[in-house]
Amino acid sequence: MTEMNLIIDKEKCVKCGLCIKDCSAKSIEFGEDGFPVVAQNGEKRCFKCQHCLSICPTGALSIFGKNPENSNSIENSINPDDLLSLIQSRRSVRHYKHENIAPEKMEKLKNMLKYVPTGCNNHGLHFSVIDDVEVMDKFREKINKRVINVISNNTVKLVTKKFGHYIDAMKNGEDILFRTAPHMVVVSVEKNAPCKDIDPTIALSYFELYAQSMEIGTCWCGLVYWLLTMMPELQGLLEIPETHKIGYVMLFGNPENKYTRTPQPKDVPIVSVKKEGKELNLTFIQKVKRIFGK
Repeated sequence: MTEMNLIIDKEKCVKCGLCIKDCSAKSIEFGEDGFPVVAQNGEKRCFKCQHCLSICPTGALSIFGKNPENSNSIENSINPDDLLSLIQSRRSVRHYKHENIAPEKMEKLKNMLKYVPTGCNNHGLHFSVIDDVEVMDKFREKINKRVINVISNNTVKLVTKKFGHYIDAMKNGEDILFRTAPHMVVVSVEKNAPCKDIDPTIALSYFELYAQSMEIGTCWCGLVYWLLTMMPELQGLLEIPETHKIGYVMLFGNPENKYTRTPQPKDVPIVSVKKEGKELNLTFIQKVKRIFGK
């Protein structure tokens, strides 16, 4: 039996071909009897997106040992205006209650992460979650002491330069780095993942909005991300695999404050392309800047 293990329940299959049409890898085709079968070399092309399982209207198809009976039915009942309100009301929370979020909420947040999309359906992400406030306090104390020591002794000039102006506040006990958050999630990604630069950001964006729906505050934490990147020995504290690189860091927990209205951001540039423009006449240097964003 192959790993793909495509099984068609011929009593349920109506030969509509939706699974074949929606397979972007062209891994499935019609068999001689009109039922879907694995195409020649189809298993090699398949990237396990499970679109065929999801689109089958009668639940006749199973693949990779995944049976349609174990999937949730999709009901598009989310009000678009409610979702927009959720996006508009999202705030970066920098003041948290010193308590664990409810266990059932934590479990839901963790379970959601397996559904986040990744480039080429690679799913080469790893999540290190601090889900207990006592563990977070010990981690916070260790990192704060480490940074204060580095800055005081000027042992790592990059760290000293970036955090030097925070030294007095940190010595006075102000939680500059972690913003009093009781929890933290660090996403890392396989170094050879096809979309390693964007997959972690997508994952935390989904995490943030789902947390917002449960009234859990979040904050994108660039300072801790930078520290973990510049001082890779600290990654061992979070059990980040050597095969992975840090993607980003997000703090989360029950917010201490409640926001009562949305902000009023300025308009962003949006171009509605109505006709084909002209190619740019770029110099070599201009091309390099556009490619590398510098």
